[in-house]
Amino acid sequence: MVLTDFSVNSGAVFTEAIGNDRLDLLTDYPFTRLANLLAPITPRANVAPILLTVGEPQHTPPSIIEETLRATASGWNKYPPVGGTPEFRAAVGDWLARRYELPAGLLHADSSVLPLSGTREALFMLALLAVPTQKAGRQPAVLMPNPFYAPYEGAAVMAGAEPVFLSATRETGFLPDLDALTPELLERTALFYLCTPANPQGAAATPAYLAKAIGLARQYGFVLAVDECYAEIWLDTPPVGALQVAVSLPHEDGKPWANLLVFHSLSKRSSAAGLRSGFVAGDPALIGRFSRLRSYGCAGMPLPILAASTALWRDEAHVEENRAAYRAKFAAAEAELGGRYGYYRPAGGFFLWLEVGNGEEAAKRLWAEGAVRVLPGAYLSRNNPGEANPGEAFIRVALVQDADTVAQACASIVRILG
Repeated sequence: MVLTDFSVNSGAVFTEAIGNDRLDLLTDYPFTRLANLLAPITPRANVAPILLTVGEPQHTPPSIIEETLRATASGWNKYPPVGGTPEFRAAVGDWLARRYELPAGLLHADSSVLPLSGTREALFMLALLAVPTQKAGRQPAVLMPNPFYAPYEGAAVMAGAEPVFLSATRETGFLPDLDALTPELLERTALFYLCTPANPQGAAATPAYLAKAIGLARQYGFVLAVDECYAEIWLDTPPVGALQVAVSLPHEDGKPWANLLVFHSLSKRSSAAGLRSGFVAGDPALIGRFSRLRSYGCAGMPLPILAASTALWRDEAHVEENRAAYRAKFAAAEAELGGRYGYYRPAGGFFLWLEVGNGEEAAKRLWAEGAVRVLPGAYLSRNNPGEANPGEAFIRVALVQDADTVAQACASIVRILG
């Protein structure tokens, strides 16, 4: 590659792009786009800003974290193993067995669980593991819901796959329509990202839906990655999990989770986004290969954080308190919105997915007139030929502030948008 017009003394810069040109296929990250959209706008000076964009819980983290980090501080001077500690894996395995009513002794945590420094990096890196050079003699496809979590698209593109955006609208129950997938597409599918409860719509997949998705993964030989990071923020009924559904399906002896990986995080469950702690569990063959890949490209989770995470996965009291706080926030939002903008009570997660006509224009008005910061739905979705963009008319509102602040923000939305 030729570099031109470069001079240290003159201060000139490279005039030719360098590096991996796949990166140029991606738009700016959603929050970068939002910052650019709102940068020219100065909200009213007498109104305190209310930030409802990032899914960053503002609840006080459990005291377990500080107590455990202090007690295990001697571990900061050690390089942690990629596989974590036996105690961490056991705590996760026990939690999965309890939460999803798995048969006793079926999940072998040492071979089926891998700690993660947050799930975003692992969801991204998974494409490097799952996407081959070709699938069925063609460019591999990576399927994802539309709207979607941005790292799904980034992972697909940077792995050399074609990202395929499956519209998830009110008509499809806010999940991709699995019956619409053609054999031609499925044959070249290498990876399918599925989020349940969905970000941003909060829809939870049924057992029948998950069973069909798992069956397709096994029939066509692709990895099904089920992002369950919002599974512990539910309002009425605990969402079903992919692992428990897989157990009930016909499978090769000793391989109940073939082709399946599930991802969980403490960011939402325990209001500990800064801890950067999660895990992936499922197919032992995939977990083994994932561990090998991560040995090359990722730092292990520090031992004190592993210890704190272990304690959090063994404690449910703080999770119940967390859930109660979100129920109060949804009640406050519902009281102010009164069914406007297509409001519905989601099965899980902590987002409102409000239909406002034009998400970008609504976001600008809310910031200018009410200092309420929300995310345009189009920043989480893509256009498909012949289809309306499933996010263009929406805004995503993250209920991460306290109930009174949520009520104030929702009242402003009604006042400003009408």
